[in-house]
Amino acid sequence: MSPTSNNPAAVLSIIIPTFNEAGCIDQTLDAVAKIPEAVEVIVVDGGSRDETVQILRERGVRLLTSERGRGVQMHAGARAAQGKVLWFLHADTVPPANALELIDESLRNPHIVGGNFNVDFDSRKLSARFLCWSYRQLRSLGLSYGDSAIFVRREAYEQIRGFKPLPIFEDLDFVRRLRSEGRFAHLPAVVTTSSRRFEGRSFALTLARWTFLQILYWIGVNPQALSGFYVPIRNSKF
Repeated sequence: MSPTSNNPAAVLSIIIPTFNEAGCIDQTLDAVAKIPEAVEVIVVDGGSRDETVQILRERGVRLLTSERGRGVQMHAGARAAQGKVLWFLHADTVPPANALELIDESLRNPHIVGGNFNVDFDSRKLSARFLCWSYRQLRSLGLSYGDSAIFVRREAYEQIRGFKPLPIFEDLDFVRRLRSEGRFAHLPAVVTTSSRRFEGRSFALTLARWTFLQILYWIGVNPQALSGFYVPIRNSKF
């Protein structure tokens, strides 16, 4: 892959959806800036009402706007991207400095169409440690979530027509369709994501609700219908 700034067609495009992420976007962009090769960074904002847009403009990243919703925003970023490889990174997720090297190495195998990373949470609480463990168990069932920093070859992304504008489980739907195009690689490196989704509330209740929604999704309930049962973890979360 070896992306360079004078060959836009070779660039890996990092696509970050945002909505009211002023509290964490700097940290993510700082980590992206440490990746030692030139990459294209596209942030797609879904109508933030805090200082997110101001921060992004001050940092000089390429900023797009779209309707709110991760699936919609990530697809908008993918359509605008120049890269042969698309990497979808959540605004509260910090990648390792050698992430690009690892992605490049994995995609040297022509049978691999995409992949993701191990996930760690920025908390040492029992709930966070349990989720880290459970994420690794769920991987054996083929479940990969958006906060694991999913990457994909552009041609594979286009073949499956990208992310769907689903209100929930757009990541599970995307990976399920992507696996039909080839192998999905799980890289051993770790991305660190925020534990805000389950801290400050009942972890047991949050986990039970999320598990229930996933069961309904896997037995065929439409994500549009499930969104009515989904309670955002914070007013700015989607």
